[in-house]
Amino acid sequence: MERRKFITTVGFGVVAASIPTKILGAKTMTTFEDFITKGNEFVFPQLAYSYDSLEPYIDKMTMEIHYDRHHRGYFTKFMNDVEGSDLKDKSFSEIFAGVSKLSAGVKNNGGGFYNHTLFWNNMSPEKSKPSKELLKEIESSFGSFEKFKETFSNAAATRFGSGWAWLVMTADKKLAVGSTPNQENPLMDVSSFQGAPLLTLDVWEHAYYLKYQNKRADYIEAFWNVVNWDEVNRRFER
Repeated sequence: MERRKFITTVGFGVVAASIPTKILGAKTMTTFEDFITKGNEFVFPQLAYSYDSLEPYIDKMTMEIHYDRHHRGYFTKFMNDVEGSDLKDKSFSEIFAGVSKLSAGVKNNGGGFYNHTLFWNNMSPEKSKPSKELLKEIESSFGSFEKFKETFSNAAATRFGSGWAWLVMTADKKLAVGSTPNQENPLMDVSSFQGAPLLTLDVWEHAYYLKYQNKRADYIEAFWNVVNWDEVNRRFER
């Protein structure tokens, strides 16, 4: 597999995606700090858990198809899109910051590769909870944790068609919830919703239809049982 440089930092000093190196399968990075300061390479990420680890909330078959077909497909196409161009030496933040000037393939496939990597990493079969600092900021921004969940769930439920729901930190260091269509994300200059991703939920039908059919609301409710708050805390702290 050809490997490419992969750095995920954003211009206003907040980490776009704090992905542990074991998730990305990189052997050269030893700590998270190394990952941020030295960068990484474009590689297809390895799941940190088995396909059936998130059951009964997300079923094994959905995980296998979603990860090994959909996500891998975005990765393969993205690698083809950047082959032979200077994009192979850029970070995702650089690519997304100027994606309006790039091809639809780079936008859609790069977004699909990046978004899914965050998605897998902000889920876990292990129980966790928001840190005191994050919880305080959530309560300040949304009124209560339950109100935040309601706001996030509504953003996911009301995204027309395919897309993603997000919790982000904005450029002025505020928490915000919104959604993006298709494979757009809040780092892209074409997005009307901007910020550094802390938490994301995939609401494309292939993410839930085998188990939940057209009951997207049930899938969204189930998602809260597998949120990897330890990872969200790390993204928030940076």
